[in-house]
Amino acid sequence: MYSRILVPVVFDPEHTPDAALEVAKAIAADDARVTILHVIEELPSYATRYVSGDFIEKSRDDVKARLNEIAAMVPGGEAMVVTGHSARSILEWADTHGNDCIIVSSHKPGVQDYFLGGTAARVVRYAQCAVHVVR
Repeated sequence: MYSRILVPVVFDPEHTPDAALEVAKAIAADDARVTILHVIEELPSYATRYVSGDFIEKSRDDVKARLNEIAAMVPGGEAMVVTGHSARSILEWADTHGNDCIIVSSHKPGVQDYFLGGTAARVVRYAQCAVHVVR
């Protein structure tokens, strides 16, 4: 059983968090903390002048509200939103917050994943804790 579980989520039709949340419930200790994390990719500096600060802040608030709904479905769930590179941010969060397990969803790899590697592959490769990959 794990006491600090990290479940990164992304909001697209291919990556619903349902399966990862079920795994988290199954492997969590009675008093476990399950962090539902979403990473907002940083906009390149040339693009920020075309997007208002209000839009970015509203988007972040919307993401946080959805994460709170998801976290409410898991005992000990908490929602967090960070900004950065997805794989690097997930790994840094796990290291700095003492997570002992990361549950990451993965899609079937395409050609681009064989050349660049996906977020799940990077997390599996570099995590300092257990990683469960849910497909």
